[in-house]
Amino acid sequence: MPSRKLFASRVEMAVVDEDGAVTVDWVVLTAAIVTVAIVGIGVISPGVYQTASKIESDVQSATNF
Repeated sequence: MPSRKLFASRVEMAVVDEDGAVTVDWVVLTAAIVTVAIVGIGVISPGVYQTASKIESDVQSATNF
């Protein structure tokens, strides 16, 4: 029964092959990086907005002499 041996060898190759595990690792790593970036932007954003507003008001007051 060559088809049964062929099927068994393909199943064995799929079990031994680690490409799927590496792909999952990269997906999890990428998701973690994206999550950290989004959280970081959320934390930094209010401070950047306040600083930009202060710079805007300083520039406006400097030009009104």
